[in-house]
Amino acid sequence: MPRKTNKQMGLKEAIEHFSDPESVLAYMTRLRWPDGVVKCPTCGREGASFLKNQNKWQCKSAHAKRQFSAKVGTIFEDSPIPMDKWLVAVWMLANCKNGVSSYELARTLGITQKSAWFMLHRIRTAMKHGTFQKLGSTGGAVESDETFVGANVMKMHKSRRAKMQAIASNTYGMSRHAIGKTIVMGMLDRDLREVRATVIPDVKRATLQEQILNNVAGGATLITDDATGYRYALAEGFAHEIINHAQEYVRGQVHTQGIENFWSLLKRGLRGTYVAVEPFHLGRYVDEQVFRYNNRGSKEFPVSDFARFTRLMEQIDGKRITYAEVTGKVGEEAQA
Repeated sequence: MPRKTNKQMGLKEAIEHFSDPESVLAYMTRLRWPDGVVKCPTCGREGASFLKNQNKWQCKSAHAKRQFSAKVGTIFEDSPIPMDKWLVAVWMLANCKNGVSSYELARTLGITQKSAWFMLHRIRTAMKHGTFQKLGSTGGAVESDETFVGANVMKMHKSRRAKMQAIASNTYGMSRHAIGKTIVMGMLDRDLREVRATVIPDVKRATLQEQILNNVAGGATLITDDATGYRYALAEGFAHEIINHAQEYVRGQVHTQGIENFWSLLKRGLRGTYVAVEPFHLGRYVDEQVFRYNNRGSKEFPVSDFARFTRLMEQIDGKRITYAEVTGKVGEEAQA
């Protein structure tokens, strides 16, 4: 039977391929040093000696941390979990449309739920891509909108609902559907077919317009709803089209259906797979869905599971994150 190519490779083939330690080592080596020259991550010297019995390299210069592996400086650093399990976890999170829960990953890999939860957050850190061209720079229209993520107040117990309503009544400008929720703002470039999304503290004009100015090219066509935060100053730097959802949802090419489609995908994963997400962690879950959306491909330009996996693996370098950082406990030991 002929061997499948990378474009045809699925999860079953990925598990079989990465179950071989030599295949994993060869893959990680090519990924970290594409030119084939292994460099010491501490001093940058070339020509490190490979220690076959440890699957590590040793720098020829005498200094601290002269021995290193291909995991140093990546999301895998200092993890006791074998790389064959790590790579399967990366594959699953990159390709499962609605995400993967830590309990499901723990059962699949045979590890604890706590370890699986930490693994997933490390992978989500790699999914965040910090360098990109501004939206609208190629001439495509840009849709901008915000959504509220959190529990439905009307479905709460009456005692908790009363507390939420009391908070809203003491907070100027807070609507009923926004009580106790976290705000996520997103922008979709119709031409690039890419989304940028991030958690924001409020929906004030200064906050919304700062995000737009940082992410959208000047002079681009910007489409929003009629929220107050999008008015006035935006008309000076953009061709601003407004759709009033109280009257209509589509007026020719003026609509925000594209970014609202992204919100439906995001909330489907949060409600169906992850169930309950703390606001402190929400930003990483948003980055996860943004990565999959921006690498989803289309009928004209298909993207294989292997290609999506490879794109994520190319972003693992320099994304080291510790358990204390994930749980927000950085600095607590120093204060104790």
